[in-house]
Amino acid sequence: MDLRQLEYFVAVAEERNFTRAAERVHISQSGVSAQIRRLEGELGAELFDRSGRTVTLTVAGTAALEHARAALAAAEAVGQAVGQVTDLIRGRLTVGMVLGCTLTPLFDALAAFHRIHRGVEISLLEDNSDRLIEGVRADVVDLALVGTAGAAPDGLDSLTIISERLVAAVPPGHPLARQHRVALGDLVAHPMVCMPPGTGLRTVFDRACAAQGLRPAIALQASAADAIGDLASRGLGVAILSESMAASYRDRLTARVIGDIETPAVLALVWKSTHNPAVRELIVHSRHAFTPPDPAQGLSPVP
Repeated sequence: MDLRQLEYFVAVAEERNFTRAAERVHISQSGVSAQIRRLEGELGAELFDRSGRTVTLTVAGTAALEHARAALAAAEAVGQAVGQVTDLIRGRLTVGMVLGCTLTPLFDALAAFHRIHRGVEISLLEDNSDRLIEGVRADVVDLALVGTAGAAPDGLDSLTIISERLVAAVPPGHPLARQHRVALGDLVAHPMVCMPPGTGLRTVFDRACAAQGLRPAIALQASAADAIGDLASRGLGVAILSESMAASYRDRLTARVIGDIETPAVLALVWKSTHNPAVRELIVHSRHAFTPPDPAQGLSPVP
């Protein structure tokens, strides 16, 4: 049994698919399968049930998984401990970023980190905010840029990047554009264009509607602010955006703050632990890159 076999075992267990696991560890599927078979032979038990469309853990596999993760973490900690003594950080860093959100400061932070710590392998994972937060909780993602409803997720450390009110954005000729104040009750008579479930902005909107017993007509959904703005500008629905998102389309859309939604849409970096020195260092670079927050640097959207 060696660490490489344990790495492949954990990859298959988390991906539930040999092909995706092979892509993740950068070897062929046959190579992963062969190493897993060798590991099963050494342990004297099958670790995976391969009979279904997705690979699932057997009882033996479930029992082995946490120990395998712990062994890999311990091996990485050895390298990190030596690295700290020699001022060289090594290892891997998985950074999550919410879909449809392109932030120049985050890329600046990653670039600055990489220039100094070339011994750290960085991977970037895009997903919706809910899944990224769960990834951080499960130690699959080290640090993630996510959208949340109001406060940062319980049990996680965070750095707030943006905290903004929600707005309704419509073309200049739309009836809502003539109102100085807009409330949720005004919106339900119109189709809406919004972020999909699982994003911080959508969570804020859905919770506010539920609190008033309103059932809005979500006509169209898109993960990117540009798509939402373009759809709304063509009269296909009222865009539900954050203030900084809507500011990018002021030449085509009139934005009104939704007065009875007080919970802000928050864009934040979240992490679970700073035991990993690479995480600590990336947080330092992120604080520098994002301070002070400036919408002119591309700090929107807030998904």
